[in-house]
Amino acid sequence: MRPWNPDLDLPDDARIAHAAAFCEHIATRHSCRSFSAKPVPRAIIETAIAAAGTAPSGANRRPWHFAALSSTGAKTALRVAVEEEERTFYGGVGGSEWQGLLRDLGASAEKPYLELAPWIIVAFGQMRASETSRFPNPHVAESVSIACGLLLTTLHTAGLATLVHTATPARFLNRLCRRPEHERPIMMIITGHPAPGATVPAAAAERKPLDQIASWL
Repeated sequence: MRPWNPDLDLPDDARIAHAAAFCEHIATRHSCRSFSAKPVPRAIIETAIAAAGTAPSGANRRPWHFAALSSTGAKTALRVAVEEEERTFYGGVGGSEWQGLLRDLGASAEKPYLELAPWIIVAFGQMRASETSRFPNPHVAESVSIACGLLLTTLHTAGLATLVHTATPARFLNRLCRRPEHERPIMMIITGHPAPGATVPAAAAERKPLDQIASWL
């Protein structure tokens, strides 16, 4: 056992100020769909993944693996596979109403940023501890999603643009990233510098106010 200690013994007004400053900072994060090819040091990606690895997880099983893609070949193969799935979705599987919502956000079946962005991080959930283990890990999707939240926050703090692409079922990612079958792709995080002139769609800039996302009992 080790003692748990807060970083600082702060008065309440200082804690409120810290929380407010962080809220103001993270509110500037928006999804980006226009990336430049400007390189991003691997050290930033390593640090962001290390931060993600500090997330809480079910039974402390830490059921995640992050595959970081930067080679041209891997990103091109990823784009081809993703766009094939997306064309099926936009061709009718997703339904017209859902597709309309996505188009308002600037999304389409074409994903050129998958080749342009310097890094694609694929988050896998480990459904069991190993391929031979009989016992499932608990709360895998929830644990990996929390870790990805920390990953996004760290990348934003480093001044990088980010975009989340959900990866369900996308089993081709196991083959592309050379991951075992007991792992399931949860999401992809595209990151890098925004392209010159990149914009945020009006629909994406909207945020629900506090009274619509919280209740006090």
